[in-house]
Amino acid sequence: MKPGPLIMLLIGTILALIGLGMTITGTVAAVAAGVQGENGYFSTRTVPLVADSYALTSPPVGPVTTTGTPPPLNLDVARIRLVATGANDDPVFLGIAPQADVDDYLANVAHTEVRGVESTPFRARYGEIAGTDRPEPPTDQDFWTVSASGPGSQEITWPVQPGSWAIVVMNEDGSRPVAVQVSAGVRSGLLAPAALTLLVIGILALVIGLVLVILGVIGLGRNGPAPSSRADAAMPPGASTGQPAADPDRPGADYPARLNGWLDPGVSRALWLVKWILVIPHLIVLFFLWFGLWIGTIVAGFAILFTGRYPRSIFNYSVGVLRWNWRVGFYSYSALGTDRYPPFTLAATDYPADLEVDYPERLSRGLVLVKWWLLVIPHLFILAIIAGGSWGWTANGMNGWGADAGTGFSLLGILVLIAAVILLFSGRYRRGIFDLILGLNRWLYRVIVYITLMRDEYPPFRLDQGPIDPGSVPLRTVTSGPGPSGFPVARDDGR
Repeated sequence: MKPGPLIMLLIGTILALIGLGMTITGTVAAVAAGVQGENGYFSTRTVPLVADSYALTSPPVGPVTTTGTPPPLNLDVARIRLVATGANDDPVFLGIAPQADVDDYLANVAHTEVRGVESTPFRARYGEIAGTDRPEPPTDQDFWTVSASGPGSQEITWPVQPGSWAIVVMNEDGSRPVAVQVSAGVRSGLLAPAALTLLVIGILALVIGLVLVILGVIGLGRNGPAPSSRADAAMPPGASTGQPAADPDRPGADYPARLNGWLDPGVSRALWLVKWILVIPHLIVLFFLWFGLWIGTIVAGFAILFTGRYPRSIFNYSVGVLRWNWRVGFYSYSALGTDRYPPFTLAATDYPADLEVDYPERLSRGLVLVKWWLLVIPHLFILAIIAGGSWGWTANGMNGWGADAGTGFSLLGILVLIAAVILLFSGRYRRGIFDLILGLNRWLYRVIVYITLMRDEYPPFRLDQGPIDPGSVPLRTVTSGPGPSGFPVARDDGR
């Protein structure tokens, strides 16, 4: 691979993902700023708090260090609103003061610290602090930063300030017990400017990143190897197909996406136990390559819609990514068919697993609008069984579908596990299981080719088992000399 386009793809992917994250965050912040409005608050529901002591206090609030900046940066970073209502509209006191002053005021006074509130089901967590003294009425104290007292609902609003603070709720006369209904709200003057900053930087990074990704995709696909080598097909020496020779008249021989894989007869008993570690470098590279593939597919979709043609460089790149992905899957947990480490290349090689797709000269402009989401639905139900829990695994490099490691069971995952356990204890890979695994992967990749808009031919509802795709060149004889890759080349005998 050329280093220049690859570097553009890597940098572009990172920039695009960062920009996307910032854009989403900025959008959420903008919506929150709009909901908040000029005088609005984000408020909790009203909760009952009861204490058999003289006061309800909060844990220490702070130390706060986010304000006190010089103009013009001293925005309204945060403002808190508290509302308290005494039981039976009894007079209640609500105040905020420096933590040190509250500690002095309630020294040796029995009070209750509210350490948390759980909403479902509602339950307040309290911490009781013992004491023997009765406090002076809170309204007689002069250290409160903000306070309110009296019957009915009492409300205070406090702009967050530097320091360590405490919130105190008491009866107005300082008596016990304390029973109140409390709600809290918060607003911030930073939401709107933060949203604007995130949106501007995020959109700029996203656009630059996407441009770099597209340039990288085009660069990697331009003058690249042909996505199809139907003129001949390489097979490792001594490999047995395990099936009759391919016949061009056989069903499936005309499908333009062909997946092949030859089982290594000497595959290790136990290497599969650590292959998940060995493929990590491939998974890292494939993460960036798959991002480029999906962005390239979107660009190709618009090109098809307006011109009826799939850009050749993007097509070469996409086939190369699928080929790379299949080699890694064949080596690891999509087949475990070989112990030969996959090469780091988009090109076709002499590796015992390969994928090729014929380039379409023309594509339907109308189908591009519906085939990737609507027409493919019947296949998705089947692939849910085939790939199932592995679905998320595949986008990380196994089969190409999800973006995260999946959970649950899948037919493909179960078959590979069975084959691996048999291999571990017997040293043999059961050929029947291997052929079925190849058929399942073949079905999966045909659908991927269709979803990524590379062909208009609808994937067949057919499980073509075995190492050789029915659409590959007929394999009748093997020449005595090696082919360009070093392996004997199987050629058509003309029948």
